Amino acid sequence: MASVRPVTPPETRGTSRAGRVLPGLAVAVVGAGAAVAAGTAVPGLSPLLVAIVLGIAARNLGLLPASLGAGLAVAGRVPLRLGIVVLGLQLSLRDLADLGWGIPALAVLVVVTGIAVTLLLGRLLQVPRRQALLVACGFSICGAAAVAGVESVVEADEEETVTAVALVVLFGTLMIPTVPLLAGLLGLDVRTGAVWAGASVHEVAQVVATGGLLGGGALAIAVTVKLARVLMLAPVAAALSWQMRKKGTESGERPPLVPIFVLGFIALVVVRTLVPVPPAVLGATSGLQTFLLTTAMLGLGAGVRIRSIVARGGRTFALAAGSTLAVAAVGLAGALVVA
Repeated sequence: MASVRPVTPPETRGTSRAGRVLPGLAVAVVGAGAAVAAGTAVPGLSPLLVAIVLGIAARNLGLLPASLGAGLAVAGRVPLRLGIVVLGLQLSLRDLADLGWGIPALAVLVVVTGIAVTLLLGRLLQVPRRQALLVACGFSICGAAAVAGVESVVEADEEETVTAVALVVLFGTLMIPTVPLLAGLLGLDVRTGAVWAGASVHEVAQVVATGGLLGGGALAIAVTVKLARVLMLAPVAAALSWQMRKKGTESGERPPLVPIFVLGFIALVVVRTLVPVPPAVLGATSGLQTFLLTTAMLGLGAGVRIRSIVARGGRTFALAAGSTLAVAAVGLAGALVVA
């Protein structure tokens, strides 16, 4: 990210890097544990959203000493990338192939259309392009993981990143009850509703919750469709990186064509496709992914001044709403065709 590194406070100068990082990282880990516990205790409550709120509240209430800055900055970067890598183990190309050619085509359509429409809306609403790109990728591909996958490529700062993540978690959570309700009102069968959920809801965890509400075997279909969208993270990150390499970055550095952590994601997709992975391992890695992303959300939230979030205000919120509607509309149209 093109963010300003925190200034090392005088009391930590002369200490080792580990000594500077560990206190803040420990705070992020403990906070993430509390957020995950809250999400477990309250059905439908996203631990990612809880972590963002905790981080922002702690920063803006003056509860975080400067000595924690280095560790919190690391917590906002490293776990995000590790979470993306672990996510790859949830996707089997064999499961995707079993649903037929229409599902990958729908995933491409949703992602391409969602990104294009969101960027157009961003231009009309005069939302900064980097912010619009983060919202576009997060809403069209796979939520917080997609934001993390592109934020370093486009050199986004912490406030742009955490704003996009907060919006994607908020709007995706609102879709959990909305999609099953509308599916019932529209008279959709279980398979069509499941495909719509997988093609439209933002986070993998939110798709799981939505599929559970749809019932009747919808969960497996919805998650597989969603993971087809997740697979689009690699080509989108590569395309953005190629674009940045052509025009140059603000720092003057040329980003890798595909970030290393995205390559790790692809490697685990291959492993999951070719090697039988026990359900217990899949469950454990899913929980690990949630914890890693939650830790990162707390770290990111701790670097944000609430005045900056408010300053972004109605235009960014309107962009998020428009992006959600666009993705949901394309997903529904596609589900009616391919389901």
